[in-house]
Amino acid sequence: MREHDVIIVGGGLAGSSAALEIKRRNPNLDVAVVAKTHPIRSHSVAAQGGIAASLKNVDPEDSWEAHAFDTVKGSDYLADQDAVEILTKEAPGVIIDLEHLGVLFSRLENGRIAQRAFGGHSHKRTCYAADKTGHAMLHELVNNLRRYGVKIYQEWYVMQLILEEGEAKGIVMYQIIDRKIEIIRSKAVMFATGGYGRVFNTTSNDFASTGDGLGMCAVAGIPLEDMEFVQFHPTGLYPVGVLISEAVRGEGAHLRNSEGERFMERYAPNQMELAPRDITSRAITLEIRAGRGIHQDGSAGGPFVYLDLRHMGKEMIMSRVPFCWEEAHRLVGVDAVYEPMPVRPTAHYSMGGIPVNTDGRVRLSGDNLVEGFFAAGESACVSVHGANRLGSNSLLECVVYGKLTGKSIASYVEGRKFPEFDENNYLINAKNRLKGLLEQKGAIRINELREKFQNCMTEHCGVFRVEETMKRGLERLQELKQEYLQVYLDDKDSCWNTELIEALELGNLMIVGEMILTSALNRKESRGAHSREDFPARDDANYLSHTLAYYSPAGIDIHYMPVVVNRFKPKERKY
Repeated sequence: MREHDVIIVGGGLAGSSAALEIKRRNPNLDVAVVAKTHPIRSHSVAAQGGIAASLKNVDPEDSWEAHAFDTVKGSDYLADQDAVEILTKEAPGVIIDLEHLGVLFSRLENGRIAQRAFGGHSHKRTCYAADKTGHAMLHELVNNLRRYGVKIYQEWYVMQLILEEGEAKGIVMYQIIDRKIEIIRSKAVMFATGGYGRVFNTTSNDFASTGDGLGMCAVAGIPLEDMEFVQFHPTGLYPVGVLISEAVRGEGAHLRNSEGERFMERYAPNQMELAPRDITSRAITLEIRAGRGIHQDGSAGGPFVYLDLRHMGKEMIMSRVPFCWEEAHRLVGVDAVYEPMPVRPTAHYSMGGIPVNTDGRVRLSGDNLVEGFFAAGESACVSVHGANRLGSNSLLECVVYGKLTGKSIASYVEGRKFPEFDENNYLINAKNRLKGLLEQKGAIRINELREKFQNCMTEHCGVFRVEETMKRGLERLQELKQEYLQVYLDDKDSCWNTELIEALELGNLMIVGEMILTSALNRKESRGAHSREDFPARDDANYLSHTLAYYSPAGIDIHYMPVVVNRFKPKERKY
């Protein structure tokens, strides 16, 4: 059995920020990061638009209080306001720290870090590195992990969280290249496993965003918080779903329907294209429903709208959003200098996740914590995004709460002994699980079943939701869970068996999907990204609460937890 003082699952911004902070505070601690891809290939690297902070480089009137209010209002008042205060107060210092680590932010003419407008923000506070901000940040953080001597297990897949008597004791993992199974025990375990966009058939997320950490937590008896709140980004490139960053609208691009109208004037006359993402996604969906979408030949009644950059000019497009131009040109053959991009909403971000307090400690309930277990980033729910995340707050959450969770872990493990448990049981169970999948006598292929599941989730729990549709989705999901028992794996090899990994990932995706659908069915109101056509109004009297969903094979139990409201009183959300 291997051992490390701290084991962090996930090599993206949150995991890397935590590992770095632990080593800075106590260089003698043995810290390891486990990632199923190389850490540089974590989905954080794909973040484009920027990271928010009230640096005041462009807008001297900005403040952390304004940032906090925008975030809480954007969350439709479901964010915990103590967590938001920490996020926005810490933001400027985190940006300076990243700069000192070597992150190459874009600059103003006076040499200061550049800041741009972003949806839902009342000031220009989004710092950026052209439209490759996540890439610039993650590269420097991973470089610093090596500098500080963090052990990196790259391309190891974590199969199970070892949780006994309310204490996280380690993990079960296997090496993708040769299927070797290892047990690691540690004084503290942290999950920073990212989101679950692959629950849906059209997503901006990469193929590795399969909710593994959330699935493992649910099976271990840990609740998942606010899973009904899934963000659909307004501008997914049609038909591939790849993200066209909000930075493009921040720089002045227009959304147009088949009649050439800037239709956001109907839905958010003040903010227009820079309205929050939930409002903009619903607006695009309603335009398409009303027959004002566009076909490939330019005629009305099609499945997308246009994102028009042409008035911005070639120089601005190529200097400010070159990667977005490149994506459209490479993937759908559109030269955005001369023609508009086809876009429609795409599943993008998970506001919910593993419930944690502001120290990154994982909750077992509203009142109780799990010993030795921490989480941060998109896989966690602290909750700073509530029912809807503002653009450029996700990178901020990763580095602020990654860093704070690292600080918390460094203190927690001081003087703590390694836990004791019987590793043989976990080894035997892991081997039997893999053997069972490899020897399963079925007729259904993984790709076919995954597609059915993703179509089910998209059809029954998309941008707009209704009770009857979600109930049918849950019934269909039960059928697909039975089909999972009939999956046949063609690849029996022990070397780099990606089909076996996909089977394990699909098991996690199905758990996460059931949690989303059940949580959404039980929240009988519309709030943020959760839009119920049968309950169109927000209902603070009954639902100003966080959902806690507990999984079991027999069904999912739903409980609720109060929202922290200590600064901004909930009111109607207008833009």
